[in-house]
Amino acid sequence: MPKNRLLVKIHLTKFVKKHESMNFRELHHQPKLLLIGNVWDVASAKIMEKLNYPALGTSSAAIAATLGYQDGEEMEFGELEYVVKRIVANTRLPLSVDLEAGYSRYPEEIAKHIERLAQLGVAGINLEDSLVNGQRELVNATSFSQLIGFIRDRLTVRGTDIFVNVRTDTFLVPGENPVEETLARVQQYETAGADGVFVPGIEKESDIRQIIQATSLPLNVMSMPNLPDFATLATLGVKRLSTGNFIHSKLLDQFEATLRAIQSSKSFKSIFQ
Repeated sequence: MPKNRLLVKIHLTKFVKKHESMNFRELHHQPKLLLIGNVWDVASAKIMEKLNYPALGTSSAAIAATLGYQDGEEMEFGELEYVVKRIVANTRLPLSVDLEAGYSRYPEEIAKHIERLAQLGVAGINLEDSLVNGQRELVNATSFSQLIGFIRDRLTVRGTDIFVNVRTDTFLVPGENPVEETLARVQQYETAGADGVFVPGIEKESDIRQIIQATSLPLNVMSMPNLPDFATLATLGVKRLSTGNFIHSKLLDQFEATLRAIQSSKSFKSIFQ
């Protein structure tokens, strides 16, 4: 390819990815609910794009499972980065990456990971306030707020436009009063510079309403057995909805059921039914 054409292609690629990042931010402030398509590889991303999902988000648990790891940063950042790179290269939809707790305990290193994802064309990231050491535990809220502030300042100085969705695991880690703990953390994270807040595990309408009333940040909730329907969530003021790794897990269950049917029937008919 001639050098001038290559430069034009690089410029257009950067413009498209920047434009997608702007759109991704705007999707969180539209009247209707933003339904994120959670993916783990190129094939799942292409299906989500075919079905007109407006944006994609990786599932760290699903990606870890495909690579033979447990969720909780067992895989290396470079392995996650490679999967993300392949997804970005094969879809035009804005992509948010589940960065778990940052794949480092050092703020400088976490910020570099975010910048590397931004350079790939990633539009947003999730960063969670818990660590898995045998079991999941919440980190200190003040320390985590300082991390958010460091990342926000770093991204601003570098001119890196990426949506920082802060996940608080107050409903996943057993506690005396998850709503009270969530409210306290969300307010700190908003002050520190988060763009959005994600509260996985929350289900009750009254709990969701309290959190929405306490913050101006767009609220992201995750699919749960007793979560209200989409219309109710939109009425409550929820802005973003994701499925986590539940679709991936369901597909694996269906895969196993199909294999069992083949074994029991001594036939491949179950594949084509």
